[in-house]
Amino acid sequence: MTDFTPRKPVPRALDVRWIHGSPSAMHNTEPEIQTYAHDEHTYVLRQNKAVHYEAPFMFLLFGEERAVLIDTGATESPEWFPLRRTVDEIVERWLREHPRSDYSLLVLHTHAHGDHVAGDGQFADRPATVLVGGDRETAWSWFGFDRDPAAVARVDLGGRVLECLATPGHHESAVTYYDPRTGWLLTGDTVYPGRLYVQDWSAFVTTVDRLVGFAASKPVTHVVGCHVEMTREPAVDYPVRTTYQPDEPPLEMTVGQLKELAEAVHDIGDSPGRHVFPRFIICHRGAEGA
Repeated sequence: MTDFTPRKPVPRALDVRWIHGSPSAMHNTEPEIQTYAHDEHTYVLRQNKAVHYEAPFMFLLFGEERAVLIDTGATESPEWFPLRRTVDEIVERWLREHPRSDYSLLVLHTHAHGDHVAGDGQFADRPATVLVGGDRETAWSWFGFDRDPAAVARVDLGGRVLECLATPGHHESAVTYYDPRTGWLLTGDTVYPGRLYVQDWSAFVTTVDRLVGFAASKPVTHVVGCHVEMTREPAVDYPVRTTYQPDEPPLEMTVGQLKELAEAVHDIGDSPGRHVFPRFIICHRGAEGA
């Protein structure tokens, strides 16, 4: 048996250099999906920017009874984006090292934008798999947020219990996940080092305030979103649709930066436009795309 006994998470940087595209996508030599094992039960996957410029991150977390995959990337085709094959290989390897029967996979999402749900079809016929759609009606009903949006839902993987919050603003269906084992607050496209597009300003402000309050009550080691769009130079981002980003900052952010975001949204008020800050850019009401 694997020891998933809850314990206080130890802060540890993500010790990885992410694939970040190639000067020429035609001559790309990087894998379609990069796999990073933060520990033996926690994996982060990144889609190659040569396959899709969004290059979203996905998360595969193991518990005693099942694993969860959070998000399925930006490309539907298993030929160009072999997500299921990659996940199956990781799961098979994990089960060889931690043998057990009746192990299953749960597929959830941070929200329903296309670059986070495109690979869903690869899992539709996978045995021992529950695929929960990313749209608000499906996801929020599954979590119980349709009855109480302020609730904290719990997803038990078997000794590893994720705490889940409804966090609309960027998208109406957005969900944030807290993993007590790593201390990661998985914020999807709500908070990450890049352009934070706001669909519903009032909901976004409420969400950011809620995340600050939640982080104050938990041992959060990192705030981890699903993209990197900034450069290491403060307040400078890569252009939209960039496929080569050799000077990326870390994916993981701090609770301090989350608090900076809260201060920023309150300073902005309800002022539309592109608001630039050192480690993120707030794009209010379609100031720069959707």
